[in-house]
Formats: sequence, C-alpha cells, structure tokens
Amino acid sequence: MSFVRSRAWRSIGVLWSALALALAFAPASADEPRGGARTSVDGFAPERLERIRPVLQRYVDEGQIAGVVTLVMRDGVVVHQAAVGWADKEARKPMREDTLFRIASQTKALTSVAILQLVEEGKLSLSQRVSDFIPTFAKTTVAVTKDGATTTVPANRPITIRDLLTHTAGISYGTQPSIAAQYEAKGLGPAAGNGWYFADKNETMCDAMERLGTLPFVAQPGEAFVYGYSTDVLGCIVERVSGQTLDRYFQERITGPLGMVDTFFYVPRDKRDRLATVYASVDGRAERAPEGSKGQGHYVDGPKRAFSGGAGLVSTARDYARFLEMIRRDGELDGKRILSPRGVALMRTNQVGELFSTSGLGFGYGFQTTERYGANGMETPGSYGWAGAYGSYYRIDPKERLTIVFMIQQMPNQTDVRERFSTMVYQALVQPGERL
Repeated sequence: MSFVRSRAWRSIGVLWSALALALAFAPASADEPRGGARTSVDGFAPERLERIRPVLQRYVDEGQIAGVVTLVMRDGVVVHQAAVGWADKEARKPMREDTLFRIASQTKALTSVAILQLVEEGKLSLSQRVSDFIPTFAKTTVAVTKDGATTTVPANRPITIRDLLTHTAGISYGTQPSIAAQYEAKGLGPAAGNGWYFADKNETMCDAMERLGTLPFVAQPGEAFVYGYSTDVLGCIVERVSGQTLDRYFQERITGPLGMVDTFFYVPRDKRDRLATVYASVDGRAERAPEGSKGQGHYVDGPKRAFSGGAGLVSTARDYARFLEMIRRDGELDGKRILSPRGVALMRTNQVGELFSTSGLGFGYGFQTTERYGANGMETPGSYGWAGAYGSYYRIDPKERLTIVFMIQQMPNQTDVRERFSTMVYQALVQPGERL
C-alpha cells in the first residue's frame, strides 16, 4: 500500500473515531425513556450498576418476592431497567417491562398535580375551605380518647385545600379502634379493604366523601401529620370544580398529554393479561394473596364508578417514569407543559416543618422530602417521592438528575428489597474526581 493510500485510510479512521465520540457525547433526548447506558455520559460505574439485577434475582430465588420491575433514568436516559421473576408465579408468567401494577398511593401525586393545575388557573386557592365543595365538611369533628374513653369535639377551624395536600387535616383511613365502627357503618374504614380501597364500590367518590365529612377525624386541622383520605377528598374537589370524572380529567390534562398509555383506574379487558398478581409476605415468603379488597382487587371487573384519587390507579414503570420526568423537568415534558415550575416547587418543598418527621424527612404538596443526607439511605438532600400499599416506590433526585421507579405487587411486603434496590442505585453513581 502506498504512503498516500495509507495516509488516506488513517484519515478515514480518524474521521470515524471523531464521529463515534460525537455520537457518544451528544445530549440525550428526553422524548422517551430509552436504553443504552453510556457510563462516560450517564455517570454510573457499569460494574457497580450490574450489581442490581443479581440482588433482585436473589430475592426471587429465595422466595421472598415473586417478581419486580425496576427503572432508573438519568437526564431522561434509561441507565438501568430490569424485569425479574414472575408476574404470576403459579402460572409461570414472567415479569415484563410492560407489566401492569396497582400503584395505590402513587395515585396521590397525580391528584395533587390536578389540584395545583386548578389553583394555577384561579379556580381554587390553597387556603380555600373544603366545605365550599363538600357541604358536610362545614362543621367537622375530632375524636379525642382519654383514659380509655372517646369523646367527640368540634374542629378548631375549617379544613382547607392546603391541609389536604399536606395530610395535616387530621383525616385518617378510619381504622383506629376508637372510630373504626363508625366508619365501617358508613362504608369506610374497615368496610373499604384496608381503608383506602374503593375499586369494588358502586358509587362515586364524592358520595363517599360526603359521608366522610359527617364522621369524626383523629386530629385537629394543622396540628399533626395524619395519613388517610385527604387525597380522595381532593379527587372529589377536582371533579366538582372541573365538571369531569377524575379518570377523564387525568386523561385530558395529565396522562394523555404525557403519552401515558398504560395508566388507568380500571384495566381494559384487552390488557388484563398484563396485570401482575398480588402476593403477600407470609413467614418470610411470598404467597399468593386472596381475591377481594385485601388481595387481587377489582381493577378489571369492578363497577368502574369510584375513581379514587388517593389509591386507585394502575400503571407501568415506563408510564410512571414519564410522569416523574415531567416533575423532574419542572412541569414540562416533550413540549407539554403540565404544571408551572413554581407549582412543582411547592410539591417538592417541605411544607409541614417537623410534623412528618423529626429525623430529616419532610412532606410537601404531594411528596415526602429528604432534608438531610442519611435520613433516607444514600439519597441526596432535596430528593422526593412516595410509595404505594402494594409495595411500589419512586424517587426523584434533582441534584443527581435521577428518576427511580420500583414496581412490585406484595401486600404486606415485609422484605427490605426496596431499601436494597435504592442502595444499589446510589452506590453505582460515579462521584466527581472518582477513579474507576
């Protein structure tokens, strides 16, 4: 080969190398969660990232869980995705990346966004009284137990939208012994599965929330963090202000614009085979949960009238990651503005002082927040998220530009798999100046 030809081939090689480098370092599109982690760009050590799947598989192999789907994105690019174990262990149906999960309280984040949309449009105010929309909340009461005796006293002040968003309205799920019988008599509390379950109810959520307003709550408004029906009350308010059912509102204002094609209150029949089976931790092993409100539920064949803003949705890891990416990007994704940046900031900022926790965790308008390093494992201060009763979990870490989704169907879930997963994600991050 002549010197001229040799030099020409070397020039072509240099051009190809330059093109490869340009493609490797090109900015990632956030249009779709996608695969192909590139350590040099995404900031993860590949050998440490690869530890995640074997850890999850060990829980499956030991019988502690049936299966799980996990998804981690950085800057909108998928750096980890795994579908491990079984969607239905008895039927030997493997878990898939598009498996559908009951996400329970992960629904609360969408309802909180809906309320803040209406606030931004001037149709609501955060200080507005709930009784403006649900008349039975005009004069609420509080159950007070002293020396084994329970009495009912008037609330010190009206409950507001802000109280509901922060779970400081004093409203529980009605399962405390002092009030459980009263709640059960009105179709709530023990009559609603574990308190939060409505998929089998042949009535609207506003019907149920009207009755809720006549029952005693467990704390005075603004005085304590009490987890319960607050976001279901917000869902009813969304319906009454918008004139739409909550499922229709979500589809038109949130899930539709975000391309969340697998998020709904009731699973369409043509997708029912993708719904994962619910399991329960029994003596350290995952056993199939029973049918009914405390197990498999009625998410396919239910009456389809109750759209629970607190715990009603079914979704996939991919769909919920789209919603979280919108939040991480200050309310916008793919050119679709869902909420203003300042509205999102309200959600991820601690609004309750130490009412939620005195050990470094807070609560905003929809999300639990991490206030100091070490309060929630390796998570960065400023991170936020929540979880669902069926064991699912999600986090957003703005500083590390992470979106993390963990989907499982185990209730109760008495394993530490979720904590292990979080640790596995954070230990894989490459820190500035770290030598690999």
